[in-house]
Amino acid sequence: MGLFLSNSGRILLNMLSEKASASVHVGESNEVGARIRRLRTAHGMSQRELAKQASVTNGAISMIEQDRVSPSIASLKKILTVFGLSLADFFAEEFEPDREIFFRAHEMNRISDGTVVLRQIGGTVTGRKMQVLHETYVPGGDTGPTMLRHDGEEAGVIVRGEIELTVGNQCEVLGPGDGYYFSSQLPHRFRNIGKIDCEIVSSCTPPTF
Repeated sequence: MGLFLSNSGRILLNMLSEKASASVHVGESNEVGARIRRLRTAHGMSQRELAKQASVTNGAISMIEQDRVSPSIASLKKILTVFGLSLADFFAEEFEPDREIFFRAHEMNRISDGTVVLRQIGGTVTGRKMQVLHETYVPGGDTGPTMLRHDGEEAGVIVRGEIELTVGNQCEVLGPGDGYYFSSQLPHRFRNIGKIDCEIVSSCTPPTF
């Protein structure tokens, strides 16, 4: 399939051939370019950054946004994958690319319970490049004797209480205001050895959950 199509009618034909939803509203080609531009700017990305992540040329993104060409379905899928969107989402009439920015305490996703409580900030945001957590370890709370290990990097700041953090063959007890930053590929473990809850605000990239 070629990189570009001459008009939005051909986009519809390709969508039907790929068994896309018949209810998807395609609209005019200039709507495609405008929506991609709105998506990109809402995510704070340059045309060059989007092109790199979507594995298309910078010129292609520029021409699409200027309505000089319409993207093929293959190219459009690559672009939408960057934002975590499906074709149906993109062509929905109520399409709105603006991200949520503020999250109240009750809106954070609780993704872990028990002696280690993890609440995720911005869990509803699509295409996230990082994960931000509010972590609470009750006294004795422990990620477990089996060390954690995964791709990426993580960092955090202790807000309250104390945490014993083991990374590789290094171990430190951190208190309020202390922080950490390490490669998540190193085996690591968190354990609250104090007498009060330990609270941490942390971030990791790419998202683990």
